[in-house]
Amino acid sequence: MRALLLSSHTNAPKVEIIPNPVAKTGQVILSVEACGLNFADLLMAKGTYQATPKPPFILGMEVCGTVIAHGPGVSVPAIGTRVAVFGGQGGLAEKAAFPATLCQPVPAEMPSDVAAGFMVAYGTSHLALTHRARLQTGETLLVLGASGGVGLTAVEIGKALGATVIAVARGADKLAVAKAAGADHLINSETEDIRAAVKALGGADVVYDPVGGDQFNAALRACNREARIIVIGFASGQVPPVPANIIMVKNITVIGFYWGGYLEFAPDLLTRSLSELMEWYRQGKLKPHISYVFKLENAVEALDMLRSRKATGKIVVTP
Repeated sequence: MRALLLSSHTNAPKVEIIPNPVAKTGQVILSVEACGLNFADLLMAKGTYQATPKPPFILGMEVCGTVIAHGPGVSVPAIGTRVAVFGGQGGLAEKAAFPATLCQPVPAEMPSDVAAGFMVAYGTSHLALTHRARLQTGETLLVLGASGGVGLTAVEIGKALGATVIAVARGADKLAVAKAAGADHLINSETEDIRAAVKALGGADVVYDPVGGDQFNAALRACNREARIIVIGFASGQVPPVPANIIMVKNITVIGFYWGGYLEFAPDLLTRSLSELMEWYRQGKLKPHISYVFKLENAVEALDMLRSRKATGKIVVTP
């Protein structure tokens, strides 16, 4: 089969022909129909992600595919079932082996490219905003990086939870995407002072931050008393120091959030969250946005597109 293989952290990944996977105990084999890309894939390629396996390995954290074989001890999901899986690696290939317990059945009305880019982005925003930040109806949610893979879902979910959403993104085109997702107010990070603009809108009660760097600092200083800041990631490449004096004086809570970590210590939270999100999709409450779909042979180009931050929403690769 073909797969995007990373041989070392000093070499670029490339599509190679490798043996088909064999299902171990508790695993299923999927015929992969689509793989969603995430910023973490870029970090894994460099060896800087917190859950990077030892090379060689196949990139691709989340997939949608059809079950074509069972390993020992597995009977469900049945062969022929279309499922979505967050496996952490292995998705950028024609076939992949994953634990059967991680497989989520996909609604018939959800296309495979949508399902492949659904779990991480929507799961991250939903669990972060509900379980960690406890976002309440009527509060103001500030979303940094609001046109990106996770940021755009935070806009949608924030609105679904009854918040007023302020979206921050670079340029009019990206802001238009955030507006279409439900943002109430728009801030252009290329031309506007984020701190001043947010304060003029009454300040933020919750900050959703996948960016870090200077934008974290600006958002912190635009927080209302007892605000919560959710640290999702550092797309800017800068991990900001947290000034303890400011969070003390304004009673601000800074909350760390790593969605994949819940697989290890509270997988039931992920299962319940994803089940609710799938139902929201069935009800038409969520409108996933995919900006680019690449073939597997162009997977390196897809990763470059992700790295350039030119895309909005999700980038998906289809074998």
